[in-house]
Amino acid sequence: MERTHEFQGRYHVLGGALSPIDGVDPDDLKIAELFRRVMDQDAPIREVVLATNSTTTGEATALHIADTLRERAPDVVVTRLASGLPVGGDLEYADEVTLGKAFAGRRRL
Repeated sequence: MERTHEFQGRYHVLGGALSPIDGVDPDDLKIAELFRRVMDQDAPIREVVLATNSTTTGEATALHIADTLRERAPDVVVTRLASGLPVGGDLEYADEVTLGKAFAGRRRL
């Protein structure tokens, strides 16, 4: 995160992803601590950037956190890191899900 020089805020490590099949529930991760940090700040938090893996468990974790934050802290903007084609990647080898996410996250040049 620090090496990108793009992020100037604080971050919070969850310690994994939700996976009911594997017995990983919200209580097994540091999700409650994240909610406390967002709610208990002297300086108001304006945005929470969710940076979970683009896997089923990562997506489920991000959605769970986003839904809960919308209820508890409606003034906090919840965003997600973009996903899609890697720099230096070859379109020929990209699957349809990756291409779809790349299209969805496109931006004007």
